[in-house]
Amino acid sequence: MKIAMKKILLGLAGLAALAVPASAADLAARPYTKAPPAMIPVLYDWSGFYIGANGGWGSSHKCWDREALGVFVAAEGCHDATGGTAGGQIGYRWQAGTWVFGLEGQGNWADFKGNHVSVFAPAITAESKIGAFGLLTGQIGYAWNNVLLYVRGGGAVTDDRFRIYSTATGALIANTTDDTRWGGVVGAGVEFGFSPNWSAGVAYDHLFMDSRSYTFNTVPGGALFATDRIRQDVDVVTVRVNYRWGGPVIAKY
Repeated sequence: MKIAMKKILLGLAGLAALAVPASAADLAARPYTKAPPAMIPVLYDWSGFYIGANGGWGSSHKCWDREALGVFVAAEGCHDATGGTAGGQIGYRWQAGTWVFGLEGQGNWADFKGNHVSVFAPAITAESKIGAFGLLTGQIGYAWNNVLLYVRGGGAVTDDRFRIYSTATGALIANTTDDTRWGGVVGAGVEFGFSPNWSAGVAYDHLFMDSRSYTFNTVPGGALFATDRIRQDVDVVTVRVNYRWGGPVIAKY
């Protein structure tokens, strides 16, 4: 009886040993978990049309020389016409790799005003004012993702006014017709994209307006008072904000 019992127990133990691997084989396979995808760096794209506003400060350096029949007579002195400015700009940029190319038109109201007492005729004071200016420029820049550094150059135009006053009384003595003056401009700027479509920056521009002769007529009466040749350069610093459309933020694969 004991021998038979031992055989039965040994048989059951053998069956149990065979069943364990089979049961393990029937278990569901461990699910495969895919590694999360690598982060894709996002690049800011400067391409597209943009429109914006700007405001800042400017200074126009002017030197006056008295002339007679187109011949230099005497230097009358210089002054800086300074003041604020505000305006807008519209343009288009195209990005190729890290290089950015663009074309922009800008128009600004200005209040650059100044005067000086003539060193040739101290009884009179010469005054000038720029009431507006415009720029049409081509741009080339280099982008570090959402930071753009650029230089630009092109044409410039200013709206000028010149007057002669009595130094003693401040009364207007003579004036000339307001003048639209053409020249060139070079400048540089830096811009920061703070959202997919918005950017802000700072720009500096130097306007080369060369020299031009003006005839001043008495007020009232309109008789010839003097002829002056006036040299002019303009420096402008503006803070700019732009809204861009047509060039979305892109992912680099």
